[in-house]
Amino acid sequence: MKLAKRLWLIFGPILIAMLGVVVLLFWPGNYGQSRQDNVEKAAVSLSPNVFKGNLLKSAAFDQNYVPFIGSSELSRMDPFHPSVLATKYRRNYRPFLLGSAGTQSLTHFFSLQTAGKELTGKKVVVIISPQWFVWNGIQRNMFSYYYSNLQTNNFLEKAKANDPMAEYAATRLLQLPSGSSNPTLTEAIIRVKAGVPLTNWQKTYLRLSERLYDHEDSLFSQLFLRDNRGTIAKGEETLPSQYDPWVLDDLATQMGKGETTNNQFGIQNKFYDQRVRPVVGKLKDSQIGFDYDYGPEFSDFQLLLDFFSRHKITPMFVIPPVNDKWAKYTGLSQEMLDLFDRKIQYQLRTQGFNHIEDLIDQGNQPYFMQDTIHLGWRGWLAVDDAMRPFLENQQPTPKYKINKSFYTKTWQKKEPRDIPDMRAGK
Repeated sequence: MKLAKRLWLIFGPILIAMLGVVVLLFWPGNYGQSRQDNVEKAAVSLSPNVFKGNLLKSAAFDQNYVPFIGSSELSRMDPFHPSVLATKYRRNYRPFLLGSAGTQSLTHFFSLQTAGKELTGKKVVVIISPQWFVWNGIQRNMFSYYYSNLQTNNFLEKAKANDPMAEYAATRLLQLPSGSSNPTLTEAIIRVKAGVPLTNWQKTYLRLSERLYDHEDSLFSQLFLRDNRGTIAKGEETLPSQYDPWVLDDLATQMGKGETTNNQFGIQNKFYDQRVRPVVGKLKDSQIGFDYDYGPEFSDFQLLLDFFSRHKITPMFVIPPVNDKWAKYTGLSQEMLDLFDRKIQYQLRTQGFNHIEDLIDQGNQPYFMQDTIHLGWRGWLAVDDAMRPFLENQQPTPKYKINKSFYTKTWQKKEPRDIPDMRAGK
């Protein structure tokens, strides 16, 4: 084999990789641009690359899109889903769905790092799933699935020394595999955790790597987007032409009744056949002892509240119930759910977050839940009833009083019975 060919076999792949990096850094392409068609698609796609990137979120938040932050319930796109109602009745807002199976507070905090300034002074809707608040917090593999170095890059650029929010976020990141995925970023995260400024080299690295990550986002974030717009359009066709909450509730009742005919729990037939029927016998009394009252998720959730406060964002929080019939079958305690509700509302209300739609005790309402834990039909209408005036009307400027004690293990372990009950009507 000739020497030149041997050298190419050795060094060729390296040169190609280096050329690829140069192209990503300096190729103008459509850097910083997004097609409106892709923004509309991204708003209902629930695709991981939307979480990881910046381009599509920023473009949407510069328009009339409102972040809907949650998890897998956002994928239950029946005709009464917020995206369907907003489109059908030409609301002055459009939901931008940020939630899928496995996304929790820490995921959303880092995802929002890529879209801070575009949200300043605006509104968001947050659906708080009680199931997030298990004792060990977010699943490591699920956090990694929605994570990108671009998120951490933006977080580190904004992080300040001796900042409780930054120190806690850095601590949590270092506890997960994603925090060690890039050695240079890891060293910077360690400094933030320690409450000390980044070095000049680290700051330079962040500036250079941000350009690379932004190019990657521009090139790849608009690829492989799930297109759920057909599902939204199909839902629109089912609805009456004029908005009438009474007519819609009757329609939701009829649809819920017709789609829950093969089981005793009020679960959608398809979900029951595919996910529940094969294991239903094994699940009886399987959730006795489940507890959502303690753990790191309470402090992870505080990161979101701190972020909202710093950007003068006005959120509305929705606390959904669990299917009551299913909870009784599996032994999940309603008293435990009530105590969770008490604790999370104390965390919200003592810091000035008072827009709360508390549905925790509505799990026994007919056709309120689509399956075991997810809203559907009449449940989505209850959310819409509270959310529509919140989003369509101007809200007073919020006055927050952020309390860093919510980042502590003391709060994570706090017994809900030992805190004042600040819930409305309690």
